[in-house]
Amino acid sequence: MSLTFPALHRKPRPGVNGARAARLKLISALLGTVASSLAFAGPLEQHPFKVLSPIVRGNLAVFPVVADRSYDATQLLTLDEGIRSGQVTVTEAGDERGLVRRLDQRVPQRSGAEVNRLVLSNNSDRPLLLLAGEIVTGGKQDRVIGADRIVPPKSGPIDLGVFCVEPGRWVASSSSFGSMGVQMAQPSVRTPAMAEQNQSRVWENVGSSNARMAKNLSPADAAALPSTTSYAKVFASPPVARMVEQYGGVEGEQALLRELRSKGAVGVVVAVDGQVVWSDVFASVDLLSRYWPKLFHSYVAEAMTNGKSGSALSLRDAELYINNLSGGREVVETDPGVFRRTDVTGDGFRVFELTSLLPKEGFVVHITKLKFQRI
Repeated sequence: MSLTFPALHRKPRPGVNGARAARLKLISALLGTVASSLAFAGPLEQHPFKVLSPIVRGNLAVFPVVADRSYDATQLLTLDEGIRSGQVTVTEAGDERGLVRRLDQRVPQRSGAEVNRLVLSNNSDRPLLLLAGEIVTGGKQDRVIGADRIVPPKSGPIDLGVFCVEPGRWVASSSSFGSMGVQMAQPSVRTPAMAEQNQSRVWENVGSSNARMAKNLSPADAAALPSTTSYAKVFASPPVARMVEQYGGVEGEQALLRELRSKGAVGVVVAVDGQVVWSDVFASVDLLSRYWPKLFHSYVAEAMTNGKSGSALSLRDAELYINNLSGGREVVETDPGVFRRTDVTGDGFRVFELTSLLPKEGFVVHITKLKFQRI
């Protein structure tokens, strides 16, 4: 589907002078540019995704999503890569020396440690991609990143908005933070952080997830769970790791990734117990691959903390889900020349779209769609 303006493409009537014709041509060109930007702003509407038959693991169904175009996102650094190399650091806000630049207000500020604030520095030569739901552990509490964003190279310290996923601790376990590696918060924990920006709801869902996990384990494994309110520690514990094996474990995760890559998938629609719960779509097969271990474990965590009905979601319903983007579109955050984040509020869902504005060609890096009903 493309936007056209037929009245502006007509040939000038006899008697219309060259100057007017030139003006019409210029207006047409400008409107064509606007049309292109509008088309680019709504990729799901302009270039519908194709959804393939699901890959099923127990009560978890993963539908590969294929796009008609992909983009080179290899220049983007992930949080795991940055922390492992030592080029990305995360600290409590009060522990960082110097002025801290707020991403939302662009005003340097000083402050002590706070539940919903961390400070990040990207000392690498590459732009850093952060995804909502990524967990950083350490400091006074474990936190989950609340929104997708891109951090420019050689920048910081930057005030990073986060949500606590460890309500029972406010004592430093270490002086620095690390990435949780293969774990990302499951959809039911990410939803209140992304869609509601509500710390109390995040804590509520963390407690609920931990409780449901313990209930679904064997009595012996439930008794072996660590005595902690930490979402990260519960889901990284040996009893939970054994339950993950029922969904294929590391070998199953890698086998599923190979299948996704062979199909050219840039994303997935995820269903648990026959109900759509989430969708992640990336700019390329490579970018999905780099995040797959984290994503896989987050989807498995959602499946493990729900029942096991074995019902199925139809391929048609999965395709209708990912290609429905009708709703109110709003640009909620932008860093000029770096990124733009757009939210779409629809009937029973929210869409979060991160667009890179880096040199050469801007492109949509990541799209998240989740079920959400505003109360």
